Amino acid sequence: MDLEAFNYNLPKKLIAQYPLERGTEKLIVVDRAREKIYHRSFGDLVDYIRSEDCMVLNDSKVIPARLLGWKATGGKVEVLLVKRATKDRWWCLFKASKIPKEGAHIYFSNELSGIIEKRQKDLFLVSFSRPEMIFSVGLLPLPPYINRPPEKMDNKSYQTVYARHDGSVAAPTAGLHFSLSFLNILKDKGVELVWITLHIGPGTFRPVRVQRIEDHSMEREDFFVSKDAANAINNAIKQQRRIIAVGTTTTRVIEHLLKENGEIVEGPGSTGLFIYPGFKFKGVGGLLTNLHLPCSTLLMLTSAFGGQRVIMEAYREAVIRKYRFFSYGDVMFIF
Repeated sequence: MDLEAFNYNLPKKLIAQYPLERGTEKLIVVDRAREKIYHRSFGDLVDYIRSEDCMVLNDSKVIPARLLGWKATGGKVEVLLVKRATKDRWWCLFKASKIPKEGAHIYFSNELSGIIEKRQKDLFLVSFSRPEMIFSVGLLPLPPYINRPPEKMDNKSYQTVYARHDGSVAAPTAGLHFSLSFLNILKDKGVELVWITLHIGPGTFRPVRVQRIEDHSMEREDFFVSKDAANAINNAIKQQRRIIAVGTTTTRVIEHLLKENGEIVEGPGSTGLFIYPGFKFKGVGGLLTNLHLPCSTLLMLTSAFGGQRVIMEAYREAVIRKYRFFSYGDVMFIF
């Protein structure tokens, strides 16, 4: 399938730079069976959720993964933590006018420094002098399309209200719309809420660089499913209750496990599952997701679930109606 099939014209002014109050966003609803598109508000989501539904959410927490430092020569360096290797060592991405070599020292403050131990393709293994200080020195890694430095309010706004487990370098943005009060409304309706964890890596922002999308490879991301979560999702499937995935991350975990094991299994794992049109979904029956970048793997997953033609039409309508796009933007529900 050609990459251009997932392209659309997006005026830059529609890329949300700041969040709205949780739960006040617009909601675009796609009925995939009837190929109908409706324009609502996020609070109206409760009208599309059934009392017996099982809603699965990602409770990963965004870490202050962006470190600003300097080399011994004085040159500036920007480091993005990607994955913890040991207590004091992280795999990192580097941005600098000249990438440091193995053995180079990087300084982040008077008390925190790092040494580059080795390089593996684009990643660098860095050992830190005082790893307990990393999060106090680091900054929140806002997405590259938010054209401003992080502000104090982002520390709260760029986390879900149920974020628990440190590890992501980007927020599971479909969950940003939920307030605690709205979660309670869903509980009172009888919806079963289930949490799993997938730590989002920088690959979520990397563009697809092949024209034939089938040639693209996803970067693997780590996840964890508790025993209770596995049992809850498996029971819902057996009882033919609908699984509502909050976000593409939860979708990938559920579909990865069902594809590999035929059921949801507890424990840690990782997935590089690439979902694009033609994929046969085994578990997810409803998807809540933000509005994604043109030609992105996230838009391809959304198109696989909702149908490429109707999803691209929904995006065209969202542009015309001036929806707010990407991480701090509005949201779509597909059922």
